[in-house]
Amino acid sequence: MVRLLLLFLALLFAGCGSAPERRVVVVPGYPPARYGKVPVKPKKCKYTYTVKGKTYCVRRSARGFVQVGIASWYGPGFHGSRTASGEVYNMFKLTAAHKTLPLGAYVRVINLENGRSVIVKINDRGPFVPGRIIDLSYAAAKRLGMLKKGTAKVKIVALGRRVDGRYLPENYYRGHFYVQVGAFRNKLNAYRFKWSVSRRYRLSVRVVRLKGFYRVLVGPVGSYKKALALKRWLRGRGLSGSFIINL
Repeated sequence: MVRLLLLFLALLFAGCGSAPERRVVVVPGYPPARYGKVPVKPKKCKYTYTVKGKTYCVRRSARGFVQVGIASWYGPGFHGSRTASGEVYNMFKLTAAHKTLPLGAYVRVINLENGRSVIVKINDRGPFVPGRIIDLSYAAAKRLGMLKKGTAKVKIVALGRRVDGRYLPENYYRGHFYVQVGAFRNKLNAYRFKWSVSRRYRLSVRVVRLKGFYRVLVGPVGSYKKALALKRWLRGRGLSGSFIINL
């Protein structure tokens, strides 16, 4: 009888141990509000940028990227303006803005409310409105049947770069990289700073108008590794706000 009692107590306490570890499945690219915050390691970033006090990590690659959330669209008010890629925004082309996908990547956007889909090229940054994951061009929004409503729940699936009609993963370590060393509202001030940097460091410097600012860019260089070295070199000479962009 005593042995049975001891055996019963042993089984009881064994069942009261710590519960099995809960496994949390994190889907890359899904909204943090749904899946919780996923820490992003700096080495995973191609580069970072800050808007309204929030820093965004641009992915080195779009490979395997899938995201579900709310899409919006932008049109006439931005038609003819420069995008973050340097291209002129054309509301009648199939393009889109995304906060973290590499510029130049192609993605399929599926309207989960009606089943329509469209392939767009990421050539801009945004939307910076809470709760939205992609800003589509007028043409893309029309294809998805969301012009009237303005927004729609969508699924984004990354395809890669388009080469000879196929979508291939790209080597995001190579391209046309620049280091931004300044941004000005006033065009003349931007060019004055450009000439100052060019004369002082004997570097190739250009001014590009993006998102309402005249941005002073040093470069280009042909690889991310060289751009990283250039950024460090410039920061070491007092240009502490320098960061890398790919045009």
